[in-house]
Amino acid sequence: MSTPTSPSQSSSSAWLNCVLDRRFGKQIGFAFCLVYGAEACCFMLSLNTKRYRGDVVYAFKIEPILELGMNISHTRMTQVPIPDITQPDDVIVKVTGTTICGSDLHLYHGEIVALQKGDILGHELMGVVDRVGENVKNLKPGQQVVASFQIACGQCSYCKQKLSSMCDKTNNSSLQNAMYGTRDAGFFGCSHSTGGFPGGQAEYVKASRCCSTVFHLVCKLNAVQVPYGNVNLLPIPDNVTDEQAIYLSDPSGYALMFSFLQISLTLVDLGSWSDWPVCCRWAQIKGAKRVIGIDSHPQRLAFASEKLGIETLNFKEHSDVLRRLRELVPGGVDVALDCGTFHEPKTLLHKVQKTLMLETDVSETANEMIESVRKMGRCGVIAAYSGYTNQFNIGALMEKGVRFIGNGQGGSFYSR
Repeated sequence: MSTPTSPSQSSSSAWLNCVLDRRFGKQIGFAFCLVYGAEACCFMLSLNTKRYRGDVVYAFKIEPILELGMNISHTRMTQVPIPDITQPDDVIVKVTGTTICGSDLHLYHGEIVALQKGDILGHELMGVVDRVGENVKNLKPGQQVVASFQIACGQCSYCKQKLSSMCDKTNNSSLQNAMYGTRDAGFFGCSHSTGGFPGGQAEYVKASRCCSTVFHLVCKLNAVQVPYGNVNLLPIPDNVTDEQAIYLSDPSGYALMFSFLQISLTLVDLGSWSDWPVCCRWAQIKGAKRVIGIDSHPQRLAFASEKLGIETLNFKEHSDVLRRLRELVPGGVDVALDCGTFHEPKTLLHKVQKTLMLETDVSETANEMIESVRKMGRCGVIAAYSGYTNQFNIGALMEKGVRFIGNGQGGSFYSR
C-alpha cells in the first residue's frame, strides 16, 4: 500500500504534514476544518460469521479523503484476501466477537495520524483458532481465544517486565519515533503510526510474528492474523461467553497500579469516556475509600451512582468543576484519573485551536486533574492522547509536587 503524498490524496497526509511542521517549529499557514460525523453510523454493521467465500473475506476499510477542505473519513465493507501463515509464530483467528472502541472514533474523525486509504479498522476481538504456525505450541485449531489489542514479542526487556504495550520490536513507525523519541508496541487497526497492522473488523485475523488483536463485541465478524500467537492470544474456557471474555482484550485495572493507588485514598475520576465506571470499580477493589466520578452523560452517571455507589458530578450542571471538587474534598483528592478523550474540547479556545490544527489534543482534563489533587498528589492518564496540546499547566504540576503518570496502553499480560 503506497503512502499518500499530497493532501489531495488523503486528509491523513495533510494532518501528518501539520504535525511534523509543529514538531520542527515551522509556521503553519493554513486552517484545516474538521467535520465530525455521526459517531458510529458507519461502524454499526453486522456480518454473519459464516459469510466468507474462497480466498476472500469481508472487512471494514476506512477511506480518508480531502473534500472541499474538510476531513471526512468513510468506512465501507469490502472483500480482502484471507490472511495466511507467513511466519512460524503466526496464528489465524476466525473472529466471533468484536466491538467499537472509542479509539475507532478518533480514526473515523481523522484525529489519528498516518491513517491511509484502505486501512482495516478494529483492535479488540476474540474468536476461534483456525490455523497455527509451526512454532505455536500452546494453541490448537478450534480453541477459543481472546486477542490482545496490542502486539508484543514476549522477548524484549519491556515484555519481560510485563510492559507489553511498550514492546521494542513490533512497531516500525518512523513517524512515532520522530514525535515521541521512541516507539511503543504495534496495534491492530490503529493506523500506520502503530505499525500499520490490518485490524480485526474483518472475517479473518492473522496473529503473526508482530501483532495480535481483540475486538469489542458489537459486530459478528470472521478472521484475523495474529503475530506472536503464543504471546498475544489468551485461551478462554468454552463455558465463557464472548460478552464475558471480550473485556480481557483491553484491560483497564493496570492503570490504577501504575498510578500508585493505595488503601484509604480519595480518588476522582474525570470521565467523558465509557471506561471510567470500570476504572472506578477497580479503584474500589483496590481499596479507595471515596470515589467521585465526573461526566456529562446522565446514563453513565446514573449507572455509577446506582450500581457502584460512588459520588457523581455532572460537569454540564457544574460549570466550575474544580470549585465543586474543592467543596467536596477540601485540600484536594489523593489521586485523579483522566478517563476522557482528546477529541471533545469543552472551551471555545480549544475548539478553535483544534479546528485550526494548532493542537491535536486538549489539556483541559489534564489541568483539572493537576489542580484537583492535593499537594504531592498523583495524576494518572488512562485517556487516549496522541500528539501535542497547548495551555498545559506545567507550573502547577511543578509547584505542587504532583506526580503525573502516563500509563501507556493496557498491558496484555495483565489479562492473565
